[in-house]
Amino acid sequence: MTSKGQITLPKAIRTRLGLEAGTRVEFVETDSGFLVKPATRDIRSLKGILPKPKKPVSVEEMNESISKMGRAR
Repeated sequence: MTSKGQITLPKAIRTRLGLEAGTRVEFVETDSGFLVKPATRDIRSLKGILPKPKKPVSVEEMNESISKMGRAR
């Protein structure tokens, strides 16, 4: 691993996973170790996964909530 946190995967593994320069990968922890797989899910696919809030929340209310959570820790 480099000082920037980058790793090098052997060519045989890159070929088998279909990885090219710039491809992002995920490390998935399992009971028997870690799996390395291409991170192919587009972040935009998460849109709509959470329901809309019942009432709008102001920036001030958000900041107040964040502040309370910080003090609680």
